[in-house]
Amino acid sequence: MTMHVMHRRSMVAAVLLALTLGGSAALAAHVAPAAAGVRLTPAASAASYQVRVSGPNGFLFERTFAGSAAIDVAAPAGGWADGAYQYEITAQSGAARVRGDNDAIAAADAKNAIDSGTFRVAAGVVYTADPFAARNDNGTNAAPVPNDQVIPDDLIVQGSTCVGLDCVNNESFGFDTIRLKENNTRIKFDDTSASAGFPATDWQLTANDSASGGANKFSIEDITAATVPFTVTGAAPTNSIFVSSVGRVGFGTSTPVLKMHMNQSDTPAVRFEQNNSGGFTAQTWDIGANEANFFVRDVTGGSRLSFRIRPGAPTSSLDIASTGNVGVGTASPSAKLHVTNSDGTTQVLVAETSGTATGRDLMRLENNGPSRMRMKNTATGNEWSLNAHDSDFRLTLAGAAVPSMTIFQNGNVTIAGTLTQNSDRNSKENFKPLDHKALLDKIAKLDITEWNFKSEAANVRHIGPMAQDFHSVFGLGEREDRIAPLDTSGVALAAVQGLQREIATRDARIAELEARIARLDVVTQRLARLQEEQAVQSLPTAMAPECAAPTKVAASGL
Repeated sequence: MTMHVMHRRSMVAAVLLALTLGGSAALAAHVAPAAAGVRLTPAASAASYQVRVSGPNGFLFERTFAGSAAIDVAAPAGGWADGAYQYEITAQSGAARVRGDNDAIAAADAKNAIDSGTFRVAAGVVYTADPFAARNDNGTNAAPVPNDQVIPDDLIVQGSTCVGLDCVNNESFGFDTIRLKENNTRIKFDDTSASAGFPATDWQLTANDSASGGANKFSIEDITAATVPFTVTGAAPTNSIFVSSVGRVGFGTSTPVLKMHMNQSDTPAVRFEQNNSGGFTAQTWDIGANEANFFVRDVTGGSRLSFRIRPGAPTSSLDIASTGNVGVGTASPSAKLHVTNSDGTTQVLVAETSGTATGRDLMRLENNGPSRMRMKNTATGNEWSLNAHDSDFRLTLAGAAVPSMTIFQNGNVTIAGTLTQNSDRNSKENFKPLDHKALLDKIAKLDITEWNFKSEAANVRHIGPMAQDFHSVFGLGEREDRIAPLDTSGVALAAVQGLQREIATRDARIAELEARIARLDVVTQRLARLQEEQAVQSLPTAMAPECAAPTKVAASGL
């Protein structure tokens, strides 16, 4: 017999030598019936425990218990449904940790921090696992007798083999080659390697728990580490896990088309659950999809759907480039946020829906220097810039040296052109005639002074009325602390009209008076001449030889 043959273990020999009646390697809590249901007692102490129990008909119990509190799982409304119930108890650390702590230490502390197991319900009665009672080869609890067989050579069986206490003569094997038959079936791989560097972990294939109330399951157990890395429970659906010949894994399907393929009739989903056993705050997220949406759900935060994609969403509805730029509607965003569309409906809406009415910042631009916002007409190429330029705010045509409009911190406004206000007749109503004389009287009573705004230097002077006085006298405008330029110019124009009418009236009166004065001047001149003529006639003839003949004065001279 060669060395290769000597060290090779045949399949049957391995079964015979590795078969064991040992229990599960998993760390299990003590389960006992309680008045209201089931009481679970963890195998290890902790500051608190996160408990989850699942069972038939979608039963799910989740709750956190203090370390000193009894862990009682109450029966659901209507009582326990028959079947197997799985429990999981996660020991939670009492001290909070933050990222950056020694994760290796945390992993070591949390390695065995989960207790798991099962209990069963039949006809409404809860059956819990009894302490395992080891049996000898005869199936009794009596002391074993020396009835082992040792075969110091290869064993070749050209047929089927049955191993177990319940195997019978003339066993009907069907297509079975190796059959384990009894009420406690195990295959254990006991590695006896002792030399340094050789692997020595012991493994066990376990079919069903050994005690009353245990689980119907098939498990691969790490005996050395006392863990159960893999378990399939009884009645698990066909293709619960399926690995194809190309390495694709199907969950619920035997024809996976991608590396991981989940198939389910209602909302296939994946859960990411961080427990508190390592000291970090517990947090659970779900990622799922159905006919309504693909979503990310914050289970811990009240099952809020923080992120959703609806069926039919366009390509690159949200696209993050390698530069970190985010595109909405584009696969090549050229800015940190690039929104584009071609259907004529593109817009950005920022809406605050709070029921409290108050002012809020809905858009904020910050920069180490002036902040600008540009608006461009791609049809004409014209582009305008809104510029928060340190001490003032500017509206500028892109490329222009002089702003079209500047608003200063003190409220002053400078424009590069003409200010034109709306005064269209078609936009006005409720026309009333003016009493120009009364308007002039009001202006005469209005207090007009010279002053400066408090936001300006004292040497910057202005002339005008106070808004409150203007509003009180004329009743114009919406607010008493504001004056509209159109109102002041309107009052000025009306005053000019009133003055023009008064001047016209006075001019007519003056013209009339001047005409009368002119006529009086003519009469006065004629009277003066008559007086002169009469004076001449009254002189002696010798003294007035050269006097002309008397002039006849018409009676109608005046």
